[in-house]
Amino acid sequence: MFEIDWEALLVPSGSLAEIVVRGTLVYLVLFVAMRFLPRREIGGMGAADILMIVIVADAVQEAMSGGYESVTEGLLLAGVIFFWSTLIDWVDYKFPDLHIAEARPKLIIRKGKLLHDNMKRDKLSEDEVMAQLRMHGIDSPADVEAAYLEGDGHFSVLRKGKKPIQRIQDQQRGVAG
Repeated sequence: MFEIDWEALLVPSGSLAEIVVRGTLVYLVLFVAMRFLPRREIGGMGAADILMIVIVADAVQEAMSGGYESVTEGLLLAGVIFFWSTLIDWVDYKFPDLHIAEARPKLIIRKGKLLHDNMKRDKLSEDEVMAQLRMHGIDSPADVEAAYLEGDGHFSVLRKGKKPIQRIQDQQRGVAG
């Protein structure tokens, strides 16, 4: 009645090497594709973070539901995905000039002027840039020395003749600068 087929549960039905290769190919192809998409932030998480969560969830779900013949296969695939995610983070940390996981900051406003070519590359409308400025307490690009679209999709804004906006907000909250 409550018999468990331990062999079917734990012994892989196919090649473990094939699972490693499949997991590696899928992760790296999706990572590269998402890395070069326009930089939009998604709910406070980077695109690579969401990619990893979705793929791992699918791999583990397949193992749990029986899509794989064994739990071992699903866990191996999840391990491959964690390995590549960790390796990419480590390479980014050790060699920050490579900008593997996140793009370099892109200048959007210089000395009060919108840089439309840079906005176009990241598919940013003037309305979106203005919304970001308003969130930083600024009504006009003319009040901005420089504004950047950071690699993680956030905006950083430097007012003309003033401290950076983020630092001002941190001081208001009592955070040490």
